[in-house]
Amino acid sequence: MVETQRPPTEEQTGGDEPAPEERPKRRWRRILFIALAVAIAVVVYAYAFDKTDVDLDEIQSERRQTQLIRILRSLARPELLTYETVDTTIDTEFMSPCPSGGFEPPAPDTSGPYISLNPSCVEPGGQLEVSGFNLNANTRGSLLYAAPSGVEINLGDFQTNQDGEFTEVVETRERPSDEPQTIRAVTRVSVGSIFNWERVPTGETDRETGEEIVVTSPRFSKTSIDTWDKIIETVFLALIATTVGTVIAVPLSFMAARNLMKEISVTVTSLTLSIVGGVIGIGIGFVLARLARSAANSLSDNLLLIIAGLIMLPIAIRVAVRWAVPPIEIEPPSIGTRIARGLVLGLSAAAGVIVMFLLAALLNRIGDAVASVLGVFGFLGLFLTSIGDILRLLIVAVATLLTGGVFMFLFNRMGIALRSHLPKSTVRPLNLALAAFSGALVSVLLAQAVAWLYEITDPAMTLWMPAIVGAAIGLAGAVWLYRRDSVGIGLTTYYGARTVFNGIRAIEPLVMVIVFVVWVGIGPFAGALALSLHTAASLAKLYSEQVESISLGPIEAVKATGATRLQTIVYAVAPQIVPPYISFTMYRWDINVRMSTIIGFAGGGGIGFLLQQNINLLNYRAAAVQMLAIAIVVATMDYVSSRLRERFV
Repeated sequence: MVETQRPPTEEQTGGDEPAPEERPKRRWRRILFIALAVAIAVVVYAYAFDKTDVDLDEIQSERRQTQLIRILRSLARPELLTYETVDTTIDTEFMSPCPSGGFEPPAPDTSGPYISLNPSCVEPGGQLEVSGFNLNANTRGSLLYAAPSGVEINLGDFQTNQDGEFTEVVETRERPSDEPQTIRAVTRVSVGSIFNWERVPTGETDRETGEEIVVTSPRFSKTSIDTWDKIIETVFLALIATTVGTVIAVPLSFMAARNLMKEISVTVTSLTLSIVGGVIGIGIGFVLARLARSAANSLSDNLLLIIAGLIMLPIAIRVAVRWAVPPIEIEPPSIGTRIARGLVLGLSAAAGVIVMFLLAALLNRIGDAVASVLGVFGFLGLFLTSIGDILRLLIVAVATLLTGGVFMFLFNRMGIALRSHLPKSTVRPLNLALAAFSGALVSVLLAQAVAWLYEITDPAMTLWMPAIVGAAIGLAGAVWLYRRDSVGIGLTTYYGARTVFNGIRAIEPLVMVIVFVVWVGIGPFAGALALSLHTAASLAKLYSEQVESISLGPIEAVKATGATRLQTIVYAVAPQIVPPYISFTMYRWDINVRMSTIIGFAGGGGIGFLLQQNINLLNYRAAAVQMLAIAIVVATMDYVSSRLRERFV
């Protein structure tokens, strides 16, 4: 009995192995796919070469190579030191044209430096071979034609060899004369060396003392001094930008962490009322802050009133807050008592704003007084004055935002109370009305911002149409959420924060600094503002990603104890993120130091401005000093940050 050969079953081949007749087809398909991928890659890179103008002929150009060598040699000799120089002048004579009997110049003194000519006479415009002997080795100099009138014409340059000799061919000028003419070799020798500093008289006299001015040679060049000043400015510019950016980025990073925001939800009633309350609170806060500033300005003219206000107002605020927020209450307060307490707390907040304005005025007075007394340390007084100015600028904005936040909280609590005390048949229609009103309110505010930006004055475009559109959108959203008990706003906040961070990071500080230069003027302040804004966005993104990667175990354990959201962040999230936050912050400082060299090209201060100036002037030796300073600072900061990370992270 003959057994027929059966093809292997799917179980025998493992299910994934192709049949024998399919293997050549798959092999050819793979080869064709690889060949197609290679062909596409060749086309892409060929197009890239075309768009980037790759031209190897330019690399081999003699002119390009000469320029490159000149720049590299200049960069290799940074202008760190400056030397006093001593000029040595050597003359010899020749005749032009040659006299009938020839010409023999006076015999030189061969015991010292001297030059000789070959021939000793030529026709006007002819060539002379100039040779020098007994000069300093490896010294540069110039060959000059010294006219009888005293005018010197440069004929060329020379450099001596290791034996102190040189030979150059120069062309004489069309200046025929029956008298001997002079060829002059001038060498300039530096006094002193890096290992042997010397005191050199300059030949100039001090106007006050009448004594001859003596200087040290070599000494640090003006380029080195300017570079030191600018590199210090660069480091501290980056420090200020990193500090401000970090302060802004830390709280914002929690808003951009998905694992913390995805669980946040509120009811439609609370959401709409919070929007309305926030807008109302911002308006009230702005007005109250302006009134508080006016009250503080009326006291700022008198130092005694400032001191009295800083003493009396905090005491009054403390007493008022203790009455309005008692530690223990036996019975629930009446409505009238609650209203009175709310008014007292509002007045206490206004008094607190006045205290901050008075503190800013006091800092200004102290700073101005100290700056004129401390002399070299007068910058400490200027620092106090600047802190006072910054405080005065921030008080109105901070007070406005805090008032808006308080009203949002109060209106949110009102929404929770309405939700718990009213039946659903009443709450749901109320939600529709509140959603339409809040949508119209937000839309009108956005339209006002757009109208200011594009200078639109038509009320129909800035008020009525936005109100109708916003109300319709809010009403549609409320209908869509009609039967839901809560709305997840956490992810909306998350995506909004991420979008803002990405938008800011997409704009390079070099572009930002152009806007800030227009606002605050050319200088390091504009650079610090640009770097601060970019740093805040970049660090907020890095920080939030670190928050998203933390372990969830501690969070669940803290939540199980009944902790609030703030307590959860403090006790479960913060301990896990402090080390990487420190590491990211130090790394960002390093980035800001290097980035500040670029924004200086656009007027952002720092060493970049000096570097750009020297490059534009083709002063590559001075530019090499700035490059060296940048390299030293970056390497030092990298070493310091690595040691700090090793110890604290």
